[in-house]
Parts: sequence; C-alpha cells; structure tokens
Amino acid sequence: MADSGVVIAVDLGASSGRVIAAEMKSDRIQLTDVHRFENAPVHIGSRLHWSLHGLWQQIEQGINQAAKEYGDRIASIGVDTWGVDYVLLDRNKDLVGPGFCYRDARTNGMMKRVFESISQADIFEQTGVQFMEINTLYQLYSMRAENSPLLDVAEHFLMIPDFIHWLLTGQMVNEYTNASTTQMLHATNGQWSSKILDALNIPKHIFKTPVQPGTQLGKLRSSIRTRTGLDQRVQVIAPATHDTGSAVIAVPADGFASSKPNWCYISSGTWSLMGVELADPILSDACRQLNFTNEGGANGSVRLLKNIAGLWPFQQCRASWQRMGTNYEWSRLAAMADRAKPLKNLIDLEHPKFVAPDNMLESILGFLRHTDQAPPADDGAIARATLESLALRYRLCLAGLEQLLGYRLETIHIVGGGVQNALLCQMTADACQRPVVAGPVEATALGNIISQMVSLGRFASIAEGRRWMRSMSDIVQYEPKYSDDWDKAAERLKSYSSMAQSW
Repeated sequence: MADSGVVIAVDLGASSGRVIAAEMKSDRIQLTDVHRFENAPVHIGSRLHWSLHGLWQQIEQGINQAAKEYGDRIASIGVDTWGVDYVLLDRNKDLVGPGFCYRDARTNGMMKRVFESISQADIFEQTGVQFMEINTLYQLYSMRAENSPLLDVAEHFLMIPDFIHWLLTGQMVNEYTNASTTQMLHATNGQWSSKILDALNIPKHIFKTPVQPGTQLGKLRSSIRTRTGLDQRVQVIAPATHDTGSAVIAVPADGFASSKPNWCYISSGTWSLMGVELADPILSDACRQLNFTNEGGANGSVRLLKNIAGLWPFQQCRASWQRMGTNYEWSRLAAMADRAKPLKNLIDLEHPKFVAPDNMLESILGFLRHTDQAPPADDGAIARATLESLALRYRLCLAGLEQLLGYRLETIHIVGGGVQNALLCQMTADACQRPVVAGPVEATALGNIISQMVSLGRFASIAEGRRWMRSMSDIVQYEPKYSDDWDKAAERLKSYSSMAQSW
C-alpha cells in the first residue's frame, strides 16, 4: 500500500466542528484533534441561519494549525457535514442570501403545498427519500411560496460541504451522499429529478452533476495555501460528505453493500439514523408508508434508513436545566437516569413539538400531562424517560426494517457520539432483543478518512478499511437482557402517541 501521509478531516456537526489529523500506525488509525469549535444556528429577525462566515474562519484556523504541526506530511483534506442544508451563489459567485438552518420555521406546512403540484407517491418513486419538512426540497419551495427573489438570482447550488470544498479549491461539485438527502435526486440514475424540479419551478441549471465519494477535486487555491501554510501538493478529496454516509463507512462489519446484510446500524448523535446498507434502493409502497429513506452511500450504495430524533431531546433538557441554574455534567445526568425507576414515563420523541421548542423540558412535561402520565419523580426520571423512549423508537424502526427486508437482522451496530452513553446502548439491546456492537465513537471522522485513504491508495477498498475498524480498541458489545416490561412499554408508547395527535 502506498504511504498516504497525514489525512485531514473537517467534520462539522449541527452543534460543533472539528479539524482532525489521521495517521496510519502499525495496527490502527491514530486520530488527533487539531482544532475544535462550537457551531450553533443564529436567530436573525424571524429566521434561523448558520454562521457560515464564522464556520469558515474556524476551519481556516484549524487547517493553519494542522499545517504548523504536520507540514508537508499532509496528503489530503476532505469535509463532511450534516445533510439537507445548502447555500446559493449568484453569477459572480457571491452568496445569495444566508445559509438557512433546517430548523427554521419557513418550511412549516410546505410539504402539503408541494403535494398540490406533485404527488407524494411521485416524489417517492423518483427519490425514495423519507418525507420530512426539513428536506432541501421544501426549503427551496418555501422561497417560491414566499415570493423570494433568491432562486431567481441564484446560478449555483451547493450543499454545505460542497460550499467548503469550493472555498478550498474553486471547484464546484455536488457530492452524491449529501445530494441524496435533498429529496430531489433520482434514486436509480443518480441525477437530479427534472420531474420534481419542473413541477415546483425550481431552476435546474443551478445543480451540478453529482460526484461519488473519493473524487479528487484538485489542489488548494493559492490564497488558501498562503493563509494556511498548506503545501501545494495537498489534494482536496470529497469523502462521503454527509456525516451519516461517512459514519456508515466506519461500521466494523464484514464486507460492503451486501445484497442481504444481517446487521443494521445506528449513527447516534443529535440525530439517530438507523438503517441497513444495500446495493439497491427499496422503492415499494410499503417503504413509502413506513417513511423510510433511501440515501446515497459510498460507491453508489444505498443507505435504507429512518431519521429519528436521537439525543436532541436529552441534550435540550440539559440546556433547559442549565438556563434554570443547574449545570449537570453528562456523566452525572447518565448516572441519575440509571438510578431512576425503569419505564415509568414514556415520550413520543417524534412529535412535532419536540423539533425545536423554546424549552424542551416544558414540552416534555406538557406531553406527559396530555397523555395522563404520572409526573416524573425528579430530573433523573426525565432523563431516563428520554433515553428509554429513544430505545423504543429503535425497536419500532428495527421492526420496519425487517418488514421491508423480509428477514431478521441479527446485530445492531451503534457508532458515533451516542456510543459513550452506555446506558442507552444497553437499553437498545434490551428493547430490541439484539446484541449491540458499540463503536467506534469517531465513526464520522474515520469514515471521512477511509474515503480519502481509498482515493489515495492506502486502502484497496472500503471493506479493507472496515477490517481496520474491527481492531479499534473502543468497540464494546452489549448483550440483551430479556424483560417483558419492554413489550408492555412499546404498547404504552403507541397509545401515548395516538393520544398526543390532538396535542
């Protein structure tokens, strides 16, 4: 294998960002955090925006630090971020409007309006993508609904990682895995859907032909080399730019894109994305009715999955307590949840009122009151309720996956930051009655790095990269402990969800 030197991954999440350096050692990939920074949407008037200028400033700072530490040993750099969000540029390649955050309220009610012009069935047949109001399709259509001039001025559409790659290189591309989250990309031919774009009067010329993960975008702009000190030989490589696409690459499983996988994954963080890796999409009516999504994976593979609220409610409860003057450490909050009585309070985390409430704690207490549940005993009981309710969501999702596949999945792989919550990992094993293999924690960064290393020739394939993942020291297995209390809780949660429809 060729020596690829040091690989730099820029990994942006919805709450934080990192610049990470990776080196191959004799038996592992060594990761070093070069620079960490916060990322949070900003309220501007009635809108919610990403601070694109601030993010770029932090990325440049991290790259500059990496150049100081690793010099001409740096071989490549690639960027991954969350999905669905984008920027528009005009004919002079200047920003057109802000970078809207997917939690902005402008998409409220947009799905219903879109279905007046093109049916839900037609959209799913074209894209195979789960229906969520945060999808790029409804973000763009909201501009038409508001008579915004932005789309008329725009000449270029870039997802957030595409935008950063353009800032680095001057090359404009739309990378496949992130483009697939828009609900505008055709599920089988990998091109933008003219049928959808024409029906909604969204200009087709602003989109680029999607490129696959591992595509080498070229050298850095000379101005970037001057400001950061990076060597002129550094390649910019598009990894799987959707963070879940990268995370799935790093799942320590056998093979790649099997026709009949016996495992599923949960990419666990602010969001949870639970699904299977397939060679081809599933575009059946059952898939649409269960609201699963077929998103792009590496090498043209498909990630059949469902987006789940994830640790967002748990995180936002902590934020609510902080505003009230109680600053719980994550470890203490997990310990409090562990001590609380099991399966006392349950919450439908997918209810719309939990998407972006001003106060998550008040919203949860409101749900409990509306569904006639006993008040939680203390803060630990609330924390436990959010985790148990998430584990039950995983159980429901697993049943849906098995229904679509027509067979039983034997193992659940959990990767990402949620791996660090051992209580949630054990709850998942218990609720789903499957062994859980947890780790690696840094799956998104590792998947980004594997994409780059395959492109550079360090790994012959993704399957080889996964063999390295299986030797990582932070892999932990959780065995299920059976209790029919979980079966009863699942039925109770269904009942509470029905009651909350009028809330």
